[in-house]
Amino acid sequence: MVRGGTWLGKDRRLARLVAAYAGPPVDLLPTGTEFQIERRGEDERFALSALRTPNGTLRDRAADVLSPEALIRHHAGYRNRVLMGPSFRADVWSVLEQAPELPIAELARRASCSFATEWQAARDYRLLRAAGAPTRLSDSPRLPAARARG
Repeated sequence: MVRGGTWLGKDRRLARLVAAYAGPPVDLLPTGTEFQIERRGEDERFALSALRTPNGTLRDRAADVLSPEALIRHHAGYRNRVLMGPSFRADVWSVLEQAPELPIAELARRASCSFATEWQAARDYRLLRAAGAPTRLSDSPRLPAARARG
């Protein structure tokens, strides 16, 4: 059972998952979990959960996570979701940027969406390309920096 003191207890998304498991504790490591917990202690993030995790086994570093700005520069799917909202259209656009020549059915399969959704996005994408308009943020002219208001 997870109580309010751990991060799992504070994260409501995991409440159903935690409540659904009533079995015995599960060791994170296939062997040596007991020894490592005795040696280094238990990871406080999982201390009151059914997952037995030795301290220091799972990384918890801010440096492991890109900032939103860096992620936008490196991940087309995230960038398109920021631009268009979290939708299939953004996912479809990301697939189109990688392989615009593929048939609609294959693009829909890769984006895990319906043929109709892919067809509409592909039609718009190809219209922009035919008009010579940018289809990627990196191809767009830079917007001037906002002036500081005082």
